[in-house]
Amino acid sequence: MHIKRFGQAAPYEAPNHYDMRALRLQGFEAGGPGQFWVGLSHLLPGGGAGPDSSALEKVYVVLAGAVNLKTAGEEAVLGPLDSVCIPPGEVREMRNHGNEVATLLVVMPYPPGGAPQGQEKRS
Repeated sequence: MHIKRFGQAAPYEAPNHYDMRALRLQGFEAGGPGQFWVGLSHLLPGGGAGPDSSALEKVYVVLAGAVNLKTAGEEAVLGPLDSVCIPPGEVREMRNHGNEVATLLVVMPYPPGGAPQGQEKRS
């Protein structure tokens, strides 16, 4: 078991994001998950990301507020406990058009090469 208290979560910068603050809840550390990492993103009113894509799939779970998500073929508003899987290579754009902070749980696999060195693989 690898417990990490919320107060221990370190901030990180996400490329092509603005008016957003992010914390790494699990991953990129010894004893953490070996296949993926978990982040918590706070999108301030007017904040967002993209448009851009990633070579890795990702899952967003909205915990609070609302997020407008747009891909080439769809546009949707996600609210609390709604989730979405963005496949690799899909261009997405997200925005917080509301007046309250939108909070998202982010789950992504590690980049090619796997977990950081010193982190044990788990099956």
